[in-house]
Amino acid sequence: MTIAPAEPRVAEPHVAAARSTVFDAAIVGAGIVGLATAWRLICRNPGWRIAILEKEDHVAAHQTGHNSGVLHSGIYYKPGSLKANNCRRGLKMMVEFCREHSIPHDLCGKVIVATRDSELPALEKVHEKGVANGVRCRMISPEELREFEPNASGVRAIHVEDTGIVDYPAVCRKLAELIAAADGAIRTGARVLSMRRENGSVHLQTPAGEIAARRVINCGGLQSDRVTKLSGVQPDVRIVPFRGEYYVLRPEARSLVCNLIYPVPDPRYPFLGVHFTRMIDGEVECGPNAVLALAREGYTWGDINLRDLGATFSTPGFWRFASKHWRTAASEIWRSMSKAAFLRSLQQLVPSIKAEDIQRAGSGVRAQAMLPTGDLLDDFSITTAEGVVNVCNAPSPAATASLSIGETIAEHVEAMSR
Repeated sequence: MTIAPAEPRVAEPHVAAARSTVFDAAIVGAGIVGLATAWRLICRNPGWRIAILEKEDHVAAHQTGHNSGVLHSGIYYKPGSLKANNCRRGLKMMVEFCREHSIPHDLCGKVIVATRDSELPALEKVHEKGVANGVRCRMISPEELREFEPNASGVRAIHVEDTGIVDYPAVCRKLAELIAAADGAIRTGARVLSMRRENGSVHLQTPAGEIAARRVINCGGLQSDRVTKLSGVQPDVRIVPFRGEYYVLRPEARSLVCNLIYPVPDPRYPFLGVHFTRMIDGEVECGPNAVLALAREGYTWGDINLRDLGATFSTPGFWRFASKHWRTAASEIWRSMSKAAFLRSLQQLVPSIKAEDIQRAGSGVRAQAMLPTGDLLDDFSITTAEGVVNVCNAPSPAATASLSIGETIAEHVEAMSR
């Protein structure tokens, strides 16, 4: 999970006037997955009229708008999984899109560093997955590591050529512009309150009125399970929000990191651990941790939503998860509260970093799907109902994979039309 310290606002496109009362497709959620899906549907089906319904007053308001912009390679994911396949294809599609539309990006590469011998077996497994997924990566020695990252320390590492950075808000602005130019309607302040099926269409009620569409795609992100329920389907998973908090390097300390430095991930969790990320604007993020958010859109400890907390605590499997991982949860909370604890995690990768080199930045919330067993669903999950496609789980690397996910969703939507 990579989250930027700021919350960039994405400019709104002109909303096209409706020519008919029924859209060919309506998409719930104007994050990068929703926007990419709309664009792929338009590309594959010229003449289709698309509506995008976003509950906030601007697009890319939550997970996408807090993304630090990593172009993921696919090295971590199980070969053959939806994550692996969509990440690899999506990376190529995203780079081509950025080149075509002059969007800032840089395939700068990254290193995944084992800081002690006990991490070497896990590092080898990551490398094996990368090779199986066709990722350009290789094991490197401590001496080679210092060639890429002079201030990093480790007993061995993987250099990943295919990783990069990009300006995802700029990607969203361009997608919104292209959708508007194709007569797509992007409606903000349009929270979906209910759905009903009538005369072969799905009718969606919003505070701004009702729209009807022949097909509906739920790309609701942090609210995706709730939107799934509105479609008449009881989701197999529940969204549990995890907040990731960041520090950034002060400008005078940015030279400590050349590109991206990651630890060996803990295979028990879908999170990649505290790491360093050079962003496209030159800033360097440090983090994130992973703590339970007290609201689905809760970016600080003071953001509390009782409805969201009740949903989390009543989630089948939550207490199993909590009882199994309470020690890790406690350490993550301590790292949230203590700058010194956060710093010690960073020093495992870059020993020379000091307290005065870092300052607190922003945070973001990851929509993590939890199974009734208490396990965290680590793969993409897309299900269909009558006239509705529900994207039930689209975790990182969803931004990297968004154009590919959009293509996959488009195929599901078109299959419903046959």
